[in-house]
Amino acid sequence: MISQEVIEAAAKRLRNAQETGLPCAPVRELIGDSDIAAAYAVQKINNDLRVADGGRVVGLKIGLTSLAVQKQLGVDQPDFGLLFADTEVKNGGGVLASTILQPKAEAEIAFVMKHDLVGEITEETAMDAIDYVVGAIEIVGSRVLNWDIRITDTVADNASASHFVLGDVRQDVNEMDLAAVKMQLHKNGDLVSEGVGAACLGSPLKALVWLAQTFAELGTPLKAGDIVLSGALGPMCAGEAGDTFAASIEGFGTVSFTFE
Repeated sequence: MISQEVIEAAAKRLRNAQETGLPCAPVRELIGDSDIAAAYAVQKINNDLRVADGGRVVGLKIGLTSLAVQKQLGVDQPDFGLLFADTEVKNGGGVLASTILQPKAEAEIAFVMKHDLVGEITEETAMDAIDYVVGAIEIVGSRVLNWDIRITDTVADNASASHFVLGDVRQDVNEMDLAAVKMQLHKNGDLVSEGVGAACLGSPLKALVWLAQTFAELGTPLKAGDIVLSGALGPMCAGEAGDTFAASIEGFGTVSFTFE
């Protein structure tokens, strides 16, 4: 059993990295590389502090939805982190690159919930609970130096969450084959990533169901109005100040932002 003192030390290591702008050594040095419960305890400490400081949670992000990435990190399930209101970037807008440690971008499908998702959770009940679907770009960052992460590092680091951009084209989930949706991500006009919906745990909807079931077990169901980033449709790409990313997602138009 990892002590509370060690968990708090890991949380402080990540906070210090964010506050100083200097990436830290992996927190698995403190909590080990396999205790996922301890990693979520670290995440909760820092997220609770953020809420206490006025941060408003607007949804969740799902990470590790790629089977290849799961294999790389030695896990057999996705992970999740919280999204905060002050990290949303307007479509076509900008975000200061200096506010994000080791930033990367990835294109995704995002869901906005119409009502709470409770009771038996299936793809059908999840679809009934979705208000609409949009294309999105998640801007991830890592407080851990050189992205030297294992599963406990990224979970503790709020699933490497940073900022997010939602597209303007809203679709009805019942009218989209999300597993077949094609994506291309361009950086400064050059194609840097492409993929399909099936790359996200078989389908972005399956990722949403996994998250909903996981949260129901924790006693904190998905709620009306929640934004859910369902996971990358293709490889993520590093960026820096001056770079513009634009994701073209079939049926969802273009989502873009610039690192300022």
